[in-house]
Amino acid sequence: MGSKSKWIGLIILLAVIGAAAIYLLLGGGPQPEPTVLRGYVGGEKIGLLEDEAVQDILERDYGLTLDYAKAGSLDMVAADHEGRDFLFPSSQTALEYYQQLYGAPDKSQIVFNTPIVLYTHRPILEAFQKEGLVTERDGVYYMDMAGLVAEIEAGTTWADLGLPELYGTVAVNTTDPVRSNSGNMFAGLLANVLCGGVADADSVEAVLPRLQAIFEKLGYMEASSSDLFDQFLKTGMGAKPMIAGYENQLLEFAVENPEDWEQLKDDIVLIYPTPTVWSSHIYIALDEAGEAGIDALMDEEVQRLAWESHGFRTEVSGTDADEDHFGVPHLAAEITQVAAMPSYAAMEKIIAALS
Repeated sequence: MGSKSKWIGLIILLAVIGAAAIYLLLGGGPQPEPTVLRGYVGGEKIGLLEDEAVQDILERDYGLTLDYAKAGSLDMVAADHEGRDFLFPSSQTALEYYQQLYGAPDKSQIVFNTPIVLYTHRPILEAFQKEGLVTERDGVYYMDMAGLVAEIEAGTTWADLGLPELYGTVAVNTTDPVRSNSGNMFAGLLANVLCGGVADADSVEAVLPRLQAIFEKLGYMEASSSDLFDQFLKTGMGAKPMIAGYENQLLEFAVENPEDWEQLKDDIVLIYPTPTVWSSHIYIALDEAGEAGIDALMDEEVQRLAWESHGFRTEVSGTDADEDHFGVPHLAAEITQVAAMPSYAAMEKIIAALS
């Protein structure tokens, strides 16, 4: 009887050991803590990084979590990088600024793109259409930037355009071009228009006083693209009649706030500048640990979510936009009329002039 009990005990023990082995092989048991990467991020990307589906992919497939603080693209380059593994600004200019200050980063990668666009309200759109400044092609609105700049420089008032309820002169509110990328890129776009072509270090000199005069009219400027967009939606037509921002901001808002968007969609209008410029969202690894973030963000599923849930145009999606998916009228199927940004040497002079 004793011998039989010993055999039974041995069998049970082996079964327990075998079950434990299988459990561990199948991924059971305590999992290693994910590696935390710390860095600075442009505010327009926070919605993507807070997306639980994106966080799950980063942690499950790459063993990563991202810990970040919001900062303007140029601000983050000049900030203290102690204890930081990455920067995630919104333009090539920010990368070139980094290279000027610190040399080549460990690694960098364009993760996705979004064009600079204009947001306004329907009465303002209709006023611009009457003036011939905005045209509609294939259901998409396009702004003649040379004509708009001419109205701004001439001091045309909103009342002159048939909008007496609006105070002041025609202007486009932007973020601070010295601190934030969307304002910086819009300044570059305006410099191109004023120069009659892509501005370089020589041609930009002559238009700097005109560029300064345009931005001086704006008064206080937000330091974050996300803050400016939020204020545009919340404060109404009187406070910020028209702003420059990123295309993805409205697409993401419509996906994440469908009930709010349903109430706003008959008033808020998306207009593409002619020409526009691409904002390239570049991940900059500051150290070897930070490099892991590039593979994670370039994951095909993350790239798909970046477009479908947050409106960033990526390599795997977003080359042809689906208006029905976002429920945003007048969304361009593809971005065609695009100008290059001014050279970095020209942008340095623009930043210095607007500081």
